[in-house]
Amino acid sequence: MRVAACTHHTTIGDPAANAASVLGLARQCHDDGVALAVFPELTLSGYSIEDILMQDALLDAVEDALLDVVAQSADLLPVLVVGAPLRYRHRIYNTAVVVHRGSVLGVVPKSYLPTYREFYEQRQVAAGDDERGSVRICGSDVPFGPDLLFTASDLPGFVLHVEICEDMFVPVPPSAEASWPVRPCWPTCPAARSRSGAPRTAACWPGRRRRGAWRPTSMPPRVRGSRRRTWRGTARP
Repeated sequence: MRVAACTHHTTIGDPAANAASVLGLARQCHDDGVALAVFPELTLSGYSIEDILMQDALLDAVEDALLDVVAQSADLLPVLVVGAPLRYRHRIYNTAVVVHRGSVLGVVPKSYLPTYREFYEQRQVAAGDDERGSVRICGSDVPFGPDLLFTASDLPGFVLHVEICEDMFVPVPPSAEASWPVRPCWPTCPAARSRSGAPRTAACWPGRRRRGAWRPTSMPPRVRGSRRRTWRGTARP
């Protein structure tokens, strides 16, 4: 499979312009047969906007821009990992939003925030290392947390885990925990039959149903583990 690390000319504090730039690169990746396209941290807002990051006007614009990215990527091959500041439970998080075929598959918050030299992220955003749940974004409730795993139904053995910048520099990064050989053991509600070319209906967590293009598996509530998400028809052009 092809993976692209995408960089673009970020327009500071202009989420709409950045969304257009992200979509332009996403279309190029589609034409090149890329299966996974990863964009920079806070790519929809820009990283260096300091306290502007806490303004509702900026955060509202980011959500609108993300809605454009989701809607206009419905016919594109790549899974997009897009950096964005998002609100969750009355706090702001530095997140990576995983998008595919017009849907948000999940939102991964940054776990560890730098507070040295020119970095002082704890002033603007909250750490997401202990967050697990769901967030309402782009009209859907989607999984939220640093423990999300994404698998492709047409690429056996492929598992995607997302971490952001500082997360990989700590002694035990989120990816280390995600790679532990833990076998899923918490039951999910059965999925409905899947028709060719149509999203499958699956259980999001035990006792809760939703529509999505993946089948999740959760660990028991008292066991810290990783949640798995599966999408369909992405890894091959």
